[in-house]
Amino acid sequence: MKRVFLKCFWSILASATVFVLSVVPIPEVPEVEDVPLFDKWVHMLMYAFVALAVWFDCYRSRADRRLTWGVVAGVVVWPILLGGGLELWQAYLTTCRSGEWLDFYADTVGTLLALPVGLWLVRPHARRLWQRLCRR
Repeated sequence: MKRVFLKCFWSILASATVFVLSVVPIPEVPEVEDVPLFDKWVHMLMYAFVALAVWFDCYRSRADRRLTWGVVAGVVVWPILLGGGLELWQAYLTTCRSGEWLDFYADTVGTLLALPVGLWLVRPHARRLWQRLCRR
């Protein structure tokens, strides 16, 4: 159990952060008039962050950088399931938040936008970055 936790640490941390931000009551936030659909942009960024954390965890401990369907499925499926589950949670289990289809679409778009970033930036450099962080 400890090994799985350590192997998936950043994914768990990112997912837990998004979970907390999604279910706790938030104070009224004034609308940002200059940015249309500001809330949806926030959703896209949060789920791109989760997907990139999954990319990083998948490749930081691997010697090879082969792209497998399992990795791609994990990077795509986990954040989308998290987003859908949290939207259902908000709709049916909270009184202070509401689940919305557009939020779920924004979650999915953020996840899909993280695919090329993870593919071209995180995958080639995750192991090297992890080794540098561990040396300090």
